[in-house]
Amino acid sequence: MLEARGLACERGGRELFRELDLELASGEAALVTGPNGSGKSSLLRLLAGLLPASAGTVSWAGGGEPDFHYVGHGDAVKPALTVSQNLAFWVRLAGRGSVAAGLEAVGLADLADLPARLLSAGQRRRLGLARLFAAPAPLWLLDEPTAGLDEVAAEAFERGLEAHLAGGGAAVIATHVPVGPAAARRIELGAPLR
Repeated sequence: MLEARGLACERGGRELFRELDLELASGEAALVTGPNGSGKSSLLRLLAGLLPASAGTVSWAGGGEPDFHYVGHGDAVKPALTVSQNLAFWVRLAGRGSVAAGLEAVGLADLADLPARLLSAGQRRRLGLARLFAAPAPLWLLDEPTAGLDEVAAEAFERGLEAHLAGGGAAVIATHVPVGPAAARRIELGAPLR
């Protein structure tokens, strides 16, 4: 599904990592760990095409356009729209999916008509994650997906992730806390190289 070879990333004159290789097939997950500033978020941005690599290549299965969701630190929620209107945007953008499925997956169905500006931080995070389920994509690139979630919401996310992988999806997850399957591939980043 995804293959990266010899990736290197430089930010602000510091080399964060080099010679990083990653192969990810359907049904697999990779956990990216390491201290703050080690390049976890930069690696996800690089894979998503939001940041250029200073070396190396990223290729996708079939060589076509990549089909993925990137969920960064920000929640990508429009405060003036309702919960369901926010999800409807992602469904329209993807050209597939179901607002109701996204609301159900993250437990926000009862708040569908509430303006997003009235949500708590945890509810906003759940709404940001809801697009994974409302407009499914084969690959998820997730930066600290459970940050700000309570235990119930984190468990619901874990179940959704397990179902995604069981259905042939894949995920790359940057995290400081245990998340995802025990069999996930591990990528440990260290302190910046220079």
